[in-house]
Amino acid sequence: MRILISGICGFAGNAIARGLVALGRADQISGFDNFIRPGSEVNRAELKRLGVRLFHADARATSDVDGLPQSDWVIDAAANPSVLAGVDGRSSSRQVIEHNLGGTVNLLEYCKRNRAGIVLLSTSRVYSIEPLASLPMRIEKGAFVPLGTSLPPGIGPLGLSESFATTAPISLYGATKLASEALALEYHHSFGVPVFVNRCGVLAGAGQFGRPDQGIFSYWINSHLRRRPLTYIGFGGKGHQVRDCLHPSDLVPLIVAQMDAPKTASSDRIVNVSGGIASATSLLQLTEWCDARFGAHPVASEPAERALDIPWIVLDSSKAARIWGFRPRITAPAILEEIAAHAAAHPDWLDISAPL
Repeated sequence: MRILISGICGFAGNAIARGLVALGRADQISGFDNFIRPGSEVNRAELKRLGVRLFHADARATSDVDGLPQSDWVIDAAANPSVLAGVDGRSSSRQVIEHNLGGTVNLLEYCKRNRAGIVLLSTSRVYSIEPLASLPMRIEKGAFVPLGTSLPPGIGPLGLSESFATTAPISLYGATKLASEALALEYHHSFGVPVFVNRCGVLAGAGQFGRPDQGIFSYWINSHLRRRPLTYIGFGGKGHQVRDCLHPSDLVPLIVAQMDAPKTASSDRIVNVSGGIASATSLLQLTEWCDARFGAHPVASEPAERALDIPWIVLDSSKAARIWGFRPRITAPAILEEIAAHAAAHPDWLDISAPL
């Protein structure tokens, strides 16, 4: 089975490629990257050493994608993953649409032409902001927890299910990912392209490129260790906002199972995948972990909220567990420790991966 990975030198693409190599599939894997993301070059040499074929290509460029080798499956791990992309005054709205939606169109056309399947790495940010921002909350052990009364449809004890609302606003980033999902499913129904969509919680682990708007766990741990300024933004400025986390290597068994079952029912092609409730961590709890690991470091407070921020989002992955046997193996504490060890070994990581 020939596998092509887009964004292979990014954090998720690199981890998935390495996971597939560990399964003995190095000779089946190729990938491409446009290398515009700071830090992506650091993964190139290691992947080549492992026997992975690499190509310099941009998913936005039709001619680049047309020149890629034939494959049986595409794993789409290329994206501009920031919820602030296109609206932060520093980046272009057109560019985020071209990266995240235009790139998907080119990959879908590639799959149609080569009779290949595609696995899309999507995001929890396809879910509607307004009902999440207005959730009634209590504070428990330094973290927001939804009150168990009057919750909107699609939220249960394990978090958000796939049935939770996806109506706007969801951010430009979320909209491009949701539109990519819809287009992929149309290619499935119209042209028989096998499609799977994995809506991921926050991906985290060693070697992640850290910025405050993406890679938050890596950014926070590296910044804390290096005594760089940190700020709790919004929701009272106390750091109670919560995210779940998932190590991208835990996606590998799921993706392999999906590629081995191309005729799966349409209703089973979109699933949430995350560490769930067990991995849910607030910024305050993350700071407390860092204080215990590295020594105390003060965090500033900015109570004012930003338009796209959400106080709590945790995904319910029970559908993926039921259909695919998905079970995260790497716990949140293990992920944090892995990031911390990498941060200690790479004192310049923030400057390499996310220069200002």
